[in-house]
Amino acid sequence: MRDTRRTRVILGVLLVAALTMITIDHRGGDDSPLRGLRGLGAAVFGPVEAASAAIVRPIGNTFDAITDAPGQRRRAERLARQNQLLREQLRSAELDKEHSEQLRRLLGTAGMGGYEIAAARVISAGHGYEDTVTIDIGSRSGIKPDMTVMSAQGLVGRVTRVGPATATVMLATDQTSAVGARLEDSKEIGILQGNGRHGRDSESPLRFQLLNAGAPIKVGQRIVTFGSQGQRPYVPGVPIGVVERVEKGTGGLTRTAHVRPFVRYSALDVVAVVVAPPKTDPRDSVLPPKPKPTPTPTPTPSRTPRPSGSPSPGSSPDGETEARPSGERSPSPQSSTGE
Repeated sequence: MRDTRRTRVILGVLLVAALTMITIDHRGGDDSPLRGLRGLGAAVFGPVEAASAAIVRPIGNTFDAITDAPGQRRRAERLARQNQLLREQLRSAELDKEHSEQLRRLLGTAGMGGYEIAAARVISAGHGYEDTVTIDIGSRSGIKPDMTVMSAQGLVGRVTRVGPATATVMLATDQTSAVGARLEDSKEIGILQGNGRHGRDSESPLRFQLLNAGAPIKVGQRIVTFGSQGQRPYVPGVPIGVVERVEKGTGGLTRTAHVRPFVRYSALDVVAVVVAPPKTDPRDSVLPPKPKPTPTPTPTPSRTPRPSGSPSPGSSPDGETEARPSGERSPSPQSSTGE
């Protein structure tokens, strides 16, 4: 269609008519004279509009999804990183709380024994034939070979090799380990040796041999370190474990006791190196309190029922209680003369 003056006049008239009709319909509301025309338009153009929307909407949604996909992926990756960071922070807080509790118990044990210690963390376990672990302090922290290593529960072992920032600890369970030890509440001493971290042939990881074959030893007795010459490599009084089985010696040979250690050697974490020994032997003061024995209930004696019709003591055969003169005692079987 060519753009002529007539065409522009017709278009202007149609626009004025449309605006007039819209104004009249809006002001009339439900009573508008153009209500019928409005309904006719809805009936004619409504299906066309619905069909167009059904076709255009999926295309628009697909286009939006394509254009928004990179942003959604970046948001998902950002949320995943935030969640991972939160999980790591929570795990770190829990570990710090556990390490703080272990360190608190360790300081309490060292304080009871009078040991001067340097706290450390176990960072790796040895492999092969030796029972060893590596700790995260070394010569820079004043650590030297042949120093005692302990935990809050008791003896761990001794330092064997030292580097600037790490040190190797031979555990008391190592088969080449030998520790001078003493029975609780006794002066009897012996040698504690290792059976391997998990024991051999279903044995305990530690065994204790008394030097005096005739000295008494029983299940449940506890053992502490006796102390070495110059208090190296072992300081005195460090708890070791509990006797759980005693092998009877033959031919006057030294008896052997199998010992359950206080320390879980397979789960070492926070430990301490004793950098200065106690001024006096702590004896048994570092041992934990003995568990109280469970009281055995006393059985209640049962009453033997009397045969029916037999009179009770102090009563007459007809069931009435006999009256006795004041001060008169009833005769006992021992008072009868037998006449």
